Amino acid sequence: MDFSFTAEEEKFRDELRTWLEENLPAGWLEGKRMIPEDDNEKAQFLREWQRKLSEGGWAGLSWPKEYGGRGASLIEEVIYEQEMARVNAPPVLNIIGLAMVGPTLLQIGTDEQKNKYINKILNGEEIWCQGYSEPNSGSDLAALQTRAVKQGDKWIINGQKIWTSYAHLADRCFLLARTENTGKKHEGITAFLVDMHQEGVETRTIRSINDKRDFNEMFFNDAIAYDADIVGEVNDGWRVSLTLLSHERVGIARQTFRLQKLFSELVDLAKTMKKNGIPFIKDPIVRQKLASFRARTRASLLNYYRHLTDTIQNGKPGPEGSMDKLGSGELGQEMLAYAVSLQGAYGLLWKEDALIDASWQHDYLRSYAYTIEGGTSEIQRNIVGERILGLPKDIKY
Repeated sequence: MDFSFTAEEEKFRDELRTWLEENLPAGWLEGKRMIPEDDNEKAQFLREWQRKLSEGGWAGLSWPKEYGGRGASLIEEVIYEQEMARVNAPPVLNIIGLAMVGPTLLQIGTDEQKNKYINKILNGEEIWCQGYSEPNSGSDLAALQTRAVKQGDKWIINGQKIWTSYAHLADRCFLLARTENTGKKHEGITAFLVDMHQEGVETRTIRSINDKRDFNEMFFNDAIAYDADIVGEVNDGWRVSLTLLSHERVGIARQTFRLQKLFSELVDLAKTMKKNGIPFIKDPIVRQKLASFRARTRASLLNYYRHLTDTIQNGKPGPEGSMDKLGSGELGQEMLAYAVSLQGAYGLLWKEDALIDASWQHDYLRSYAYTIEGGTSEIQRNIVGERILGLPKDIKY
């Protein structure tokens, strides 16, 4: 592994740092990171942030320049994630559009679809959600029951989706629906681009454990799509869905670098919190725990770099990404739980009652999703066992 960056890559980093200093919201670099609590104000704040990113050329980083992207290399994308984690940059509201839908349309969409959607995805004018998960199908995507039936020149869609991020704000949905019920269950699926503002589409917000409302249920009752809204071919949605998922190529980098930042903040917390007037950082037991976290975050980073090197050499990511996802998710949960425990009884306080910063409590509750979203830890362990260690496949009941 070579940990050094080329002069060109360092130039890229410097350019990004300069842009962040000039464009992050006022006070952000000084720690005044205020994102509105109100859903509408929050959405407007994040739309404005994405518009800035797009105008600055920092959205659609790896996309071709002719479609408004930057044509960045994988290493430059990793540097981007490092720098965004370093400054705790605001999240991107249209993450589904930028990370998955846009790249998929660029790869297999029609010219009409590219012209209609790509620019609006980049600048945040249209927000996208992903209609994959359904009730009772768990992690088995091929078990979906939402149906699309051809009637004349229209496709009539009926069914329910769940755990859909940002559906309450979305203008469009990348939806998988069953269009044929014969053959194997991963066959007979079609991918549609569905208008979320039409009659027949209803979203119901789900209140999360951390009092956020980013998840939704979606109900499709005779909603309509047309042939021009199909991505790929009819009944070829399984291949299309795998294409879409393959574009999340730097998602693990995002988690890994934020883990490094989380450790630094945990150390700062141990310096701030005191017991009998003595900072926790002086306590040998706390120091031992922090040393363990330090070793594990460093190991996580080096493991990611090893995987990244293999990806660059082979031209595509391998199953080792499951080790990165598994490790960073579980370690993130542990560190946030420890941060709350350091606050003792004060760790129970919430919002304006919090002793220091309620973001620790908020992030701790949010961390329960780390080992569920993007493939559960159980799925990651199966992949590691079967595809890396060569163990027998999981028993199917």
